[in-house]
Amino acid sequence: MRKTKIRTVVYLGVLTALEIVLSRFLSISAWNMKIGFSFVPIAAAAILFGALPAGIVAALGDFLGAVLFPIGPYFPGFTLTAFLTGVVWGLFLHKEQTTLRILAAVAINQLALSLLLNTLWISVLYGTPFVPLLGTRAVQCAILGPVQFIVTLFLGRWLERAKGGLYP
Repeated sequence: MRKTKIRTVVYLGVLTALEIVLSRFLSISAWNMKIGFSFVPIAAAAILFGALPAGIVAALGDFLGAVLFPIGPYFPGFTLTAFLTGVVWGLFLHKEQTTLRILAAVAINQLALSLLLNTLWISVLYGTPFVPLLGTRAVQCAILGPVQFIVTLFLGRWLERAKGGLYP
């Protein structure tokens, strides 16, 4: 029992570190958008461990990344959105990863959380009008939505096959 808990914490720590690296160093970032693969470790945490651990990986990755490797000023709204993103991934993907469940998770994350909520945070943080900002942010969602769907589809299949070896 104790060995399983330690193993889980180690996996979650590695996924958090991977999220920070993918988000801070291997993403295309501008003041109003970010395009990259930092969703992959969060989706993996969701598939393997569920909603709350995935939310913690996302929030901790956002907070530690902002403190250790700042891109702009720290704003707690982005950490809240990151947590909710992990929770959504977990609610839809932890038990099974059907095409419809992946599509729903991507749609909620991209439209409700990234497009609406993160745009609100950017608008508040920088004093930019919300509606015009939606246009540029919609481009990010249009690019990342299909990418997240395809990558998560393959990630789910791969993790299901590898789960026995990764996490007995």
